[in-house]
Amino acid sequence: MFKRLQTKLTVLYAGLFALALSLVAVSVYLTIANNAQQQVRGELAATGTVFDSVWALRTQRLRDGADLLSRDFGFRAAVATRDAPTVDSAVTNLRQRMGLELAFMVGIDGDVVGVDPAKIDIGKLWSALDHEDGAQGVFVVDGAPYQLISAPVMSPNLTGWIVFGARLDDREMTALEQLAAIRLDAQVFDRRGETWVTTDKTADAKALGALVATATAAGKAVSAPTRLRTAAGDNLVLVKRLKTLDGQTPAALVLRYPMALAMAPYQPLMAAVFIAVLAGAALVVAASWALSRDIARPIAALEDAARRLRRGEAVHVDVRSSDEIGHLSDSFNLMAAEIREREVRITELALRDAETGLPNHLAMEREIEARMARLAPGEQVVVGALGLDRFTVLRSAIGYALFNQLVAEIGARIQVIDPEAVVGRLTTSTLCVISRLTALTDEIVPHIEKALVDLAAPVRLGGELVDVHMTNGLAAAEAGTIDAPRLIEQAMIALDQARACGRKVSIFDAAAYGDPASNLSLMSEMLQGVATGALFLHHQPKLDLRSGAITGLEALVRWAHPTRGLLRPDLFVGMAEETGHIRALTDCVIDRAILDQRALREVGHDLTISINISGRLIDDAEFADRAIEKIAAAGARFCFEITETAVIGNPDVALGVLAKLNAAGIPVSIDDYGSGLSSLAYLKQINAEELKIDKAFVLSLENDAKDALLVKSTIDLAHSLGLKVTAEGVESRQALAMLQMMGCDLAQGYHIARPMALDKLVVFLGDWQISNPLPVGEGGARRAAVGG
Repeated sequence: MFKRLQTKLTVLYAGLFALALSLVAVSVYLTIANNAQQQVRGELAATGTVFDSVWALRTQRLRDGADLLSRDFGFRAAVATRDAPTVDSAVTNLRQRMGLELAFMVGIDGDVVGVDPAKIDIGKLWSALDHEDGAQGVFVVDGAPYQLISAPVMSPNLTGWIVFGARLDDREMTALEQLAAIRLDAQVFDRRGETWVTTDKTADAKALGALVATATAAGKAVSAPTRLRTAAGDNLVLVKRLKTLDGQTPAALVLRYPMALAMAPYQPLMAAVFIAVLAGAALVVAASWALSRDIARPIAALEDAARRLRRGEAVHVDVRSSDEIGHLSDSFNLMAAEIREREVRITELALRDAETGLPNHLAMEREIEARMARLAPGEQVVVGALGLDRFTVLRSAIGYALFNQLVAEIGARIQVIDPEAVVGRLTTSTLCVISRLTALTDEIVPHIEKALVDLAAPVRLGGELVDVHMTNGLAAAEAGTIDAPRLIEQAMIALDQARACGRKVSIFDAAAYGDPASNLSLMSEMLQGVATGALFLHHQPKLDLRSGAITGLEALVRWAHPTRGLLRPDLFVGMAEETGHIRALTDCVIDRAILDQRALREVGHDLTISINISGRLIDDAEFADRAIEKIAAAGARFCFEITETAVIGNPDVALGVLAKLNAAGIPVSIDDYGSGLSSLAYLKQINAEELKIDKAFVLSLENDAKDALLVKSTIDLAHSLGLKVTAEGVESRQALAMLQMMGCDLAQGYHIARPMALDKLVVFLGDWQISNPLPVGEGGARRAAVGG
């Protein structure tokens, strides 16, 4: 909710303090209210007792007056003689003398003297007077409650009753209220029908009437003080049941005291508590704000320092205190200093070769970038890749430790020759030299070659002189043309180009290097060509030199590129081997060869098709299983041509795959025999049916006696091992005749036929069959002419 620590602490402390003070204030208020309520309850109970005493005194006074008049002889005689004027005069005289609101005479026959009979319920009054001697209690006269006291008049028999009454009106209640120690509100309620009425016409009368009804229903003379909430506020109410004259219509005295009056004396105290709460909260807020500021400010400084430390800046937090925050700041400053030291050390290690102490590859890239940023227009950064020749032999001879010393010594020599040059180590055997030159031309090469002579002087290591031979590759670039890693890569490529050409110094040749990215995209396009059918086969016939018939074909893959046109196999087959796409290419060739062989069979030419299998697939058992399954399912007759050197990589697996192919009825032909490191041991182990002599020997067969001897000996060797022999590269009639005389089995070359598409192949084979089956020596040229 709050983002700043200072605000959080302030709100927390102030809130806790305000809560504590609020609890104290509530406790004080509840205690005061409870004490006030207990005090009011006591005062109500005491006032009720006072009322009882006042009621008893007034009852006795009225009774004494009534008894006095009822015993007067003259009054009794007047009553007995029914002398109404005399009775009325006597009653009035006594009422005035006693200060009463009401005094009258009720005859035994129900006649009333001294008050208007219409104002009294004569029947209920007479019944009450007759029921009890000296009846007294509350009775309603003219709509108002009165305390009535009666005394019988005997002459000598009962002739009536003298009745005195005191009105229970507001004046009477006020007098009662003045007797209480607290400001009470006294009211008399009497029930008329189902309604409790009183002389007080305030809005609280209804609520008080309901309370009186509940209290009197219990039948007790006095109920406990009860809390009553009315429109005027909270009150404590005491209900005292009053005796009524007739004993049937209930009446009650209600003593009410507002709690607001009870709490009034404590209002200054509560106000003081409230002000104390507000003042304390304000002080706590101010103190908390100041305290949290003292806490948050160092933390904010630490946060800012941590952010700057993350960006690699040198930071120091200046917090002067002896508390935990001060200790934290000291620890942070110590940590920042140690991190800075470690960064310097790590950076040094990251930019240094640990074995020689020379700058490493990353350091050289940064140096090149820095120099490119400072180049003037037209200037270049010149980089050399200086490679130690015979690296493996040299390191094996002197060991790793001395070899590292040798690299360091050569780096030191370069610094002596050119103090402004920057020397670093790119690879184990290659140094990078960033020259002070700002342009690279062919005229500089002789100077660098001369410098190489000085660098190549023997180095003394471990007490022995070690000869050193080096080759240098150079590359240069202007700012913004290429980045530093690419420039170093070009220098490394120039080093490879120099070694390939047998030179000591070479400048990067972009044309000779080509475009590897384009070649890589070519492989992606080749896979698309496999899927879309852009790759297809040309077939070159193989001539049986004994029968003069075409008995086989060699399938050669072709690619009609959408933008480059027809591509030679040597442009993409070797690359497919290097990038791992040769399996997809070979699968495509097998699938196309199956379709072409099926098409040839349909026109009457059932020929074995030879397919070249890359050495990368010879030791791939999964490929062999899939090829066997395809060939068996199609009923095809294929021969797999492999090079002898393909077996050398993993001979155990390769020979097992060849045995599996042979068992499946797929013959194997050893291709390009004689062009590599031919091994009689592998020739003996390979389970093959055919040996193909490399065309390099056949092309000069009729002109070179040594080639003729090698071809003849190879044919004899193959025959002695049970192999058929095919000669490649037959391009003349003389070579064809010599091969026949040497006992060669099959011939293949331009003199017989060039590789051709399927439709042209069908025409060629048809023409060949039409030709008379003459011996090869006589008719071979004519048949060859048909194919040519």
